[in-house]
Amino acid sequence: MNILIFGPNGSGKGTQGAIVQKKYGVPHIETGVIFRQNISKKTPLGEKAKAYIDRGELVPDDITIPMILNRLKEDDCAKGWLLDGFPRNLVQAEALWSALEKEKINLDYVIEINLDRDTAKKRIMGRRLCKMDNNHPNNIYIDAIKPHEHEGKTVCRVCGCEDLSTRADDQDTGAIDKRHGIYYDTKTGTLAAVNYFKDRTKVIAVDGSKGVKEVSEELMKKLA
Repeated sequence: MNILIFGPNGSGKGTQGAIVQKKYGVPHIETGVIFRQNISKKTPLGEKAKAYIDRGELVPDDITIPMILNRLKEDDCAKGWLLDGFPRNLVQAEALWSALEKEKINLDYVIEINLDRDTAKKRIMGRRLCKMDNNHPNNIYIDAIKPHEHEGKTVCRVCGCEDLSTRADDQDTGAIDKRHGIYYDTKTGTLAAVNYFKDRTKVIAVDGSKGVKEVSEELMKKLA
């Protein structure tokens, strides 16, 4: 089963992607990892990509897409894959679809996690990190994982640690708005890419405003 997954920052896309990956036993492929692997291994494409990155420029699609295709052809992708982080816009969607068709690689499903922009932003800014374990989920805007109150202090809901902090980039409203501006753009951005695939393959949309368990149950029911 070959799948693309989309969702704005704050939608729980990474969490749901991990659940799908575990359920179907396919690799969860992230484009950032592909870049790092090609650069560290000094592949010809990696060397080209590094030159652009070192200049602070975006890596062109004619380098990115071949790297992705090479990854999708590796042995662990024989039974399928879950691609995350690409395409980010309409032009990339068109180029990827064309490349997949040329290589005769089927795209079985596109997963779209829907979440309104305001809620997505609040979820990002509501994240709280536990000093004892950053994997303890705490978010002041999500009831299911909201930190607890103890003797007038906000503490980790898992271990009770009183030392909760925020990541600087989670509080950078300008950076969040910029990323979301690209994602929610229905003319040329990421949502335009999702709409492009709706005319070409099966798109499964789920409501990302629900809890993790509810979203995964809805997703698995639609994937079955």
